[in-house]
Amino acid sequence: MGDVFIRHIELLGYEKRFFPSQHYVYMFLVKWNDLSEKVVYRRFTEIYEFHKALKEMFPIESGDINMENRIIPHLPAPKWFDGQRSTQNRQGTLTEYCYTLVNLPHKISRCLHVVNFFKVRHDDMNPVTDSQTKKPEVFLLPKDAKKNPTDITGPIVLQTYRAIADYEKSSTSEMALKAGDMVDVVEKSESGWWFCQMKNKRGWVPAAYLEPMDGPDESEEQEPNYAGEQYIVQKSYTAVEEDELTLKEGDTIEVIHKLLDGWWVIRSTIRNAKSIHKQSRKRITQETYRRNSKKYIQSQRNMKENLQNKAKVLIEKNEQEENKPKAQPAVPPRPSKDLILNRCTESTRRKIL
Repeated sequence: MGDVFIRHIELLGYEKRFFPSQHYVYMFLVKWNDLSEKVVYRRFTEIYEFHKALKEMFPIESGDINMENRIIPHLPAPKWFDGQRSTQNRQGTLTEYCYTLVNLPHKISRCLHVVNFFKVRHDDMNPVTDSQTKKPEVFLLPKDAKKNPTDITGPIVLQTYRAIADYEKSSTSEMALKAGDMVDVVEKSESGWWFCQMKNKRGWVPAAYLEPMDGPDESEEQEPNYAGEQYIVQKSYTAVEEDELTLKEGDTIEVIHKLLDGWWVIRSTIRNAKSIHKQSRKRITQETYRRNSKKYIQSQRNMKENLQNKAKVLIEKNEQEENKPKAQPAVPPRPSKDLILNRCTESTRRKIL
């Protein structure tokens, strides 16, 4: 079986492609035992053929001999015509299938058939395309809708970023960049590596080499946690820039904010997060990180000023209301003599006679 195995498989969504003809492929984020993460693309017909072969390899576990012994999950056959509706509706089934698959006994979940099927292929990194055809449409599965895949919103327009410097890839899973290249970001990881696509190329890119076309998108960043979250330093780090902090292995630190570019804020100091590629990240400039951290400081300052202004307005309003003369209660008109004689008691009628 070898030492390579899959830790987790996550369905990200699907793509609608137009070359060589219109078809759909599912996007999977595959997490391996060496802590690497790869995005692969598979048609449902491929997945079903993989499933049938897996059942043939393990007839007992597939229930072919006795249905009571079945542990391999079910997977419905592809329809004669697979359109967008069936592709979208099938996502819940695929999510459950992948979860069950990686949690099967090791002789199944770690067999070569499973490992080879989810390995990165050449067309995962360089899909066959034609510049004359439409660009693929991406439909991502929202993170808060994993249990209800019908909540897909799409097509999702991927964010476009510009490379601010050249980057030479150091592994086949990465993508080289030239300054000025425009890339679409498919997946953002807190590790500081983003999965991007550019024309017919795909791969992981350091977030430090990218800048948004229309300024930082604050909506995607997590809110700072000023209470702090404790971490233990796994490897010593020597500060290079003035806004960094030197750390020693074994130190306990409090992380306030995890930026998507891979740098973490520790009480207004920034450090580099551990890379998914287990290699030190190249640094070209700290301006991106300073800008990202400053925007949150500014947003918190603006929020505080707004709250203070609202409180001031409320205090002034309350003072104005207190200083206003209080209105006297209205005195009802005295009833007429005839009304008293008709409706009141004998003792009251005597008083007006």
